[in-house]
Parts: sequence; structure tokens; C-alpha cells
Amino acid sequence: MTKSLKPLKHDDVKLLIVHCSGSRCNRPFTVEGLIATGNARFGQPSYHYYVRRNGDVIAILPESVQGVHARHYNHCSLGICYEGGYDEKGVEADTRTEKQKHALFELLKELHEDYPNARIVNHHSSVPLFFNKLREQVS
Repeated sequence: MTKSLKPLKHDDVKLLIVHCSGSRCNRPFTVEGLIATGNARFGQPSYHYYVRRNGDVIAILPESVQGVHARHYNHCSLGICYEGGYDEKGVEADTRTEKQKHALFELLKELHEDYPNARIVNHHSSVPLFFNKLREQVS
């Protein structure tokens, strides 16, 4: 059962927060699985966008509603999730494919154009160097 979604105003978006799905790189984590996980944990999908290993970008939540991906920051952020984050053994790693890196960069560049005052941040520490370079390129 999906709860009532809270609105998110364009001018309130101050953060673009990137997450990994917390899945192993050798096991697909479907869009349906991502949505079902959010619904089971929070009563709604968690993220606005999902970037698959093949580079597909899937819009999940409209940007006009709050996600549930970063406690205390959902009211002022968009959530972007990429598939992966753990290697074959379940150890945290940067598992993004080249297609994912490109798609994520293009998505964040587009979102940054729409939300020029929003900072791009990563929710977890596994890929900080990528985000430091990305911030420099889109700012």
C-alpha cells in the first residue's frame, strides 16, 4: 500500500543525492525490485531516478514529490540511485559500468541545469572521487 506522497517544490531542491542500490554487481536488481523495496520499507518508492548497469535511466518518482532516500533531507533533495555498489563477494566497491558512469553524468548534468543551486552529493562514501570530478565539470 502506497502512502500519500508529499509534494516537493522546485525551489526547495538543494541537493542531488546519489545512492547505490546496495546490490552485487553480478546479480541484476530490477526496477521492480527497487520499487518493491521502497514500498516495503517506506510505503512508497524511494528514488526519483534509477540508473541501470546498461546505462538506462528510469524515472521512478516525479520530481514534484518527495522521495524517501535520505532522512532529514527528503524535503529538499532528489534521489538518484545506480544499480550495484557491491562486488561479487558482497564487499563495497565502485561497480559502475562505463555506460552507467556516462548515463549518471548526463543525468546529473541535466538535473544541475534544472536545479543550478543544488549541490551534487553522494549518500555513501564508496565513490567520492567521481563526485568531486563531476561537481567540477557541471558547476
